[in-house]
Amino acid sequence: MARRRRLNVFSLAFLDAMTCGFGAVVLFYMIINASFGRVSGRMSADLQGEVNRLEEEVLEGYVKLVEIRNSILVIDQDDVVTSGLSRRLLEMLTTIQEELATYEDSTLAKKEHVNKLKTDLRTLEEDVKRLSAAAKSEETPGDRLRTFVGDGDRQYLTGLKVGGRRILILVDASASMIDETVVNVLRRRNQTVEIRQNSEKWRQTVATVDWLITQIPTDSRFQIYAFNTKSSSVVPDKAAQWLDGGDRETLDDAVARLRGIVPEGGTNLYQAFASIRSLRPAPDNIYLLTDGLPTQGQRPPRRTTISGRDRIRLFNEAVKELRDSTPINVILFPMEGDPMAASAFWKLALFSGGAFVSPSKDWP
Repeated sequence: MARRRRLNVFSLAFLDAMTCGFGAVVLFYMIINASFGRVSGRMSADLQGEVNRLEEEVLEGYVKLVEIRNSILVIDQDDVVTSGLSRRLLEMLTTIQEELATYEDSTLAKKEHVNKLKTDLRTLEEDVKRLSAAAKSEETPGDRLRTFVGDGDRQYLTGLKVGGRRILILVDASASMIDETVVNVLRRRNQTVEIRQNSEKWRQTVATVDWLITQIPTDSRFQIYAFNTKSSSVVPDKAAQWLDGGDRETLDDAVARLRGIVPEGGTNLYQAFASIRSLRPAPDNIYLLTDGLPTQGQRPPRRTTISGRDRIRLFNEAVKELRDSTPINVILFPMEGDPMAASAFWKLALFSGGAFVSPSKDWP
C-alpha cells in the first residue's frame, strides 16, 4: 500500500502570511501613493503660481531697469550740456575779470594821458590860430570853386591843411554814425532810411566832408571812400580813379552821392585801409572821419559782441595796411562806450605826421 505524503501545515501558513503581508504592503503603498499624488498636484499648482508671479516680477524689474538706464542717459546728457555751459560761463567770467583788471590798471595812466591831451590841445589851438592868421593873409581870393558857410566863427578846422596832389577822404558809414549813444544807435538802426540819413551825427559828418571839399586846391585830385563792413568809392563808376579837384560839377556830385548813403553795418577799418591800394598812384594825404575803434577785421566776426581789447587788436591789424609815408588826418566824432578810441587815433595821426581833431557838435 502506497505511503501517503505528509502535508506540512506550517509551510502553507507561512506562505499565506507572506502573501498577505506582501499584499498589505502593496495596498499600503497604493494608498500612500494616491494620497501623495493629490498632495503633489496641489503643491505643483501652488509652485507654478509662485513661479509665474516671480516671472512677472522679473519682467517688471527689467522694465524698471530700462527706465532707470534711460533716465541715467538723459541725466548724463544734461550733465554734458551743463558742463559746457559752465565752461563758457567761466571763460566769460575770466574775460570780464581780465578786462576789469586792464581798465583798473590803466585808469591812472588814462587820467595822466587826458591831462597831456588837454595840454596838447591848447598847444594845437594856439597853432591853429597862428596858422589861420597866416592862411588868411596869404590866401588869394577866387582860389576855391565851392564855398561853405558855417554857423558863427567855427573855422578852427583850417588848422587841418587840406593839401597834397592826391587827397583821399575816408568816411565811416557804419550804423554807429547815426548817434552818439549805443542805446540810440540800437533804436534807430532799424528805422526808415530818411530818419537815419537825417540824424544829427550823420549830417554833421557829411557837412564836415563838404567843408573839406571846399578846401581842396584846384590843381589837386581827390577821391571819397565810404566804409562800413566794406569800403567803396561814393562815385562807383570811378572807383579806382582820381577825381579832378578843379571841376566843380565833380565836387558837387561827390558830396551829393555821400548824402545819399545810409549808415548801416559794422565798422571795418581794415577794409578801409586795404582799399587804398586800389588807387594808383597812391594818395599823399588822407583824411579819416570816424567815431571809434573798429568792430570787424580781416576775418568775419564769430561773435555778435566784442571787447575793448579786441577792438584795439583790430585797430592795430588795420594800421598795418597803411604806408608809413602817408599822413593820416583824423576827425573823430566820439562814441559812447569807446574810451580808448581818442588815444589810438591821436597816436595814429601823430606818428604818421597828420593831425587829430574832435569837432564840437555845432561845427561846421
